[in-house]
Amino acid sequence: MPTRAVDANTFDDEVLRNERPVLVDFWAEWCGPCRALGPVLDQLADSLHDRLDVVKVNVDSAPQLAARYRVTSLPVLKIFRGGAVVHTITGAQPRAAIEEELAAHLG
Repeated sequence: MPTRAVDANTFDDEVLRNERPVLVDFWAEWCGPCRALGPVLDQLADSLHDRLDVVKVNVDSAPQLAARYRVTSLPVLKIFRGGAVVHTITGAQPRAAIEEELAAHLG
């Protein structure tokens, strides 16, 4: 299952009210590292589909979400559990590093 886009209208239902952990990718089309990270996140979404939802928020389309979660650089990955941010990963990271960061939150 590939990543899916969420926006200000769907964010609360898809992320905050989700019973599963959610990895949110805050990105922009013009951000090279964001585009490079996309396939890695699609792979993670496929391999962890039974334990984790992976969604993308385009900060240009949803600047209010970027502001609410204090996204000041891109890319930024935030892990949500129970409607709250439990961990933040800043910058494009290799898949193994992201998996390592996720492991503690997939319990």
